[in-house]
Amino acid sequence: MRISGPWTALLALLSINAISCSAVKRIGNNPGRFANATLVRLSEFLSTGYKKGVRPVRDWRQSTMVAIDLMVYSILNVDEKNQVLTTYVWYRQQWIDEFLVWSPEDFDEVKKVSIPTANVWVPDIVINEFVDVGKSPDIPYVYVSHDGLVRNYKPIQVVTACTLNIYNFPFDVQNCSLTFQSWLHTINDINITLMRTPEDVKEDKSVFMNQGEWELLHVLSKYNSFSLDNDDYYAEMKFHVVIRRRPLFYTVNLLLPSIFLMVMDIVGFFLPPDSGERVSFKITLLLGYSVFLIIVSDTLPATAIGTPLIGVYFVVCMALLVISLTETVLIVRLVHQQDLQPRVPSWLRYLVLERAATLLCVRDKHRICSSLLSSSPLPHYTENNIHTGSRCAHHHTCDVSREHGVRGMGLPVRDPTPPVMDNILQEVSCIRQYLERRDESRDVAKEWLQVGYVLDVLLFRVYLVAMLTYSITLGTLWSVWQYA
Repeated sequence: MRISGPWTALLALLSINAISCSAVKRIGNNPGRFANATLVRLSEFLSTGYKKGVRPVRDWRQSTMVAIDLMVYSILNVDEKNQVLTTYVWYRQQWIDEFLVWSPEDFDEVKKVSIPTANVWVPDIVINEFVDVGKSPDIPYVYVSHDGLVRNYKPIQVVTACTLNIYNFPFDVQNCSLTFQSWLHTINDINITLMRTPEDVKEDKSVFMNQGEWELLHVLSKYNSFSLDNDDYYAEMKFHVVIRRRPLFYTVNLLLPSIFLMVMDIVGFFLPPDSGERVSFKITLLLGYSVFLIIVSDTLPATAIGTPLIGVYFVVCMALLVISLTETVLIVRLVHQQDLQPRVPSWLRYLVLERAATLLCVRDKHRICSSLLSSSPLPHYTENNIHTGSRCAHHHTCDVSREHGVRGMGLPVRDPTPPVMDNILQEVSCIRQYLERRDESRDVAKEWLQVGYVLDVLLFRVYLVAMLTYSITLGTLWSVWQYA
């Protein structure tokens, strides 16, 4: 039977559709397309009738147990002024979703699948110490196992408030807490537990990048339940991140220069006390230390609640330099007394030249004073000075009678005496009086110089003992803090 035109076109179209269906059937037998079709079918099975706004339990009396875990990856910043800690952590949480369960036999043995986070129920667990939103990567998927186990793993940049104690800087150890809890649900709805044991969490440093300024000591974990109104109780898991600062940079750039300047200040005491160079030397050290403090002021952490001990150390060192300069000025002033100075008081001579000299083992005082006088700028009198002094003495003593002048020389009185001899005797008498006053002035200067030398030794040893005691105390404290 012959088929007319319209029927011929219809038969041709049916044959083409049959060929296409057979081709699609052959392609569908391909394993790759079959697996994809299974995932699509599984996704449609799980999303059918699923309510992501409802807590995934069949019995509403049963709480959802959320297991969490924390691994510290890096310490990004420690802001002592604002009391803020910035860390990068790997956060993991998992829970059972009773509405996301399937039989692997029905879906070609598929036992787990990734689902968009926006399509499933997620617990509202937050960090209480959050103060800013960090630059965390967006992970839009969660893993779901066939038994309903949902795993939500993601890295987080955590910017949290932390009470930072900088008193021990740069040997400080900081303890900052990260508290995870459900912001809304009580313990009857959502409870929290650890994925691993507390010992494993404490000693786990496998992912920590430890090449920065801070070293991770350990992460302590503690579970707690609390109530705000004695009615509803909330569960929380608190992680204590304990970190320690590496002090090498601050030791080299802060402590060692300060120690060197203080050592040079001690060395400056070996300059002669009657030398003016000691004053200029110590003033130079004081100015150098002031410039050093200006440079390191930006390096020290600044807070409104306290000052680091190293800041107190620098201030005390500055005070010691000022005390050293003051002592030097007083000693130099003491050993450079003028000729018209009074004699050393008896009580000062007893305390300094007898008691203190014996205590300091400064026994050979005459040898010390002779060596000091040889280098001290005592007045050297020339012939012109003598004549000038004699003329000055002549104006004050020439009104003395000839008889007294002659008797002062121990000579018999001769009357009459030639005028020339009388003038010569008066001049000799004036010269003798002047030499006696000069010798007396030198003796007084020698005594003051000896007093200044003994006091300089005494003050130097007191200064040295104070500095050593202060340094040993600080060194012991910092050593205990560093290796505790």
